Amino acid sequence: MYKIAVMGAYDSIYGFAALGLDTFPVSDAKEGESVLKSLASGGYAVIYITEALAAEITHEINKYRDQPLPAIIQIPGVSGNTGAGVEGVKKSVEQAVGSDIIFSNN
Repeated sequence: MYKIAVMGAYDSIYGFAALGLDTFPVSDAKEGESVLKSLASGGYAVIYITEALAAEITHEINKYRDQPLPAIIQIPGVSGNTGAGVEGVKKSVEQAVGSDIIFSNN
């Protein structure tokens, strides 16, 4: 059975434990790379990662982009939303569907 993990700064992820998700507090980029590798090879189908941490380990995340599992999804942290998570989901949908499904009225 696949599992779901959440990784990032402790303050940003501790609430996810109440939802039954496995949480992995990470304090720096080097630790983040190590934890991501471990989770990706440890039966986790979905890995939520805070946008701030994802920005620091982009090269490691990119290694999993073309693989069906794990799905690595960026979420905002306590410092706020940078928009990187939404942009990542948008790119994934564009790739799957073949076009942009989010229309802007600007």
